[in-house]
Amino acid sequence: MIRRWHVAALALLAVFALACGGAGRATPGASDKPEPTKPAAGYPASMVALGDSITAGLGACLAYVACARNSWSTGDNAAIQSHYQRILEKNDRIKGDADNLATPGAEADALDGQARRAVDLKPQYVTILIGANDACARTVDAMTPVDTFREQIDEGLTRLRKGLPKARVLVVSIPDLYRLWQVGRENEKAAEIWSRGGICPSMLADPTSTADADQERRERVRDRIDDYNTQLRQACRAYGDRCRWDGGAAHRVRFDIDQLNKFDYFHPNAEGQKELADVVYPGRFTW
Repeated sequence: MIRRWHVAALALLAVFALACGGAGRATPGASDKPEPTKPAAGYPASMVALGDSITAGLGACLAYVACARNSWSTGDNAAIQSHYQRILEKNDRIKGDADNLATPGAEADALDGQARRAVDLKPQYVTILIGANDACARTVDAMTPVDTFREQIDEGLTRLRKGLPKARVLVVSIPDLYRLWQVGRENEKAAEIWSRGGICPSMLADPTSTADADQERRERVRDRIDDYNTQLRQACRAYGDRCRWDGGAAHRVRFDIDQLNKFDYFHPNAEGQKELADVVYPGRFTW
């Protein structure tokens, strides 16, 4: 969930990416069953993840780079119990057919381009978690307007609906960044990194300040995320019966400081990714 101006810095750390398992198609892990089994009815045989740095697994491994193997959506690390891993237990045919197109820094306007790439891959299941970067602006006034956000989400979803009419789509709510500030503001290290690193400045600038102006700023960001989540829910409903909204499950997660990576105290670590995978997993694929 980093802003675009941080992407260049991440590139300098790409040398560590091999330690994090790459950021593309899932590969078989040690927990994969040696022999194919009869697929459980309704479970997809391919999937694609769209979104931002949360889904890309930023900082979820040993370096501050994308770590797709620990992604809540397509990760192939059995410890995460990602959606890919859970589906694999029900349908061996998905083995190795899970692509992660999520990009650190992506905002809602990136969804259409990601959706275009997803259509080319022809997945049967698509996960979407995007929008935190639209709120994590340099200033409150620079946040993406709600109407613009909705237009950009609709553009991406329309491309998916037209290009993948039979695919099932899961739209995940934006996590509660106000809660993040609450659990981290009294942590000396987290407050230092947020202040020095420019992490989500609209919410996390001056994290220890109790001034009315700072509290009002944080509340405006909190309210904007609520508005975005409303638009995500409504957009999924408008998509039709092939789209499932997570019901606000991701937003309700009460992450604690131990579920955040220690690079930025903002993105989920492996434990946080596992928690996210669990709360938004749709269970039986009946929609």
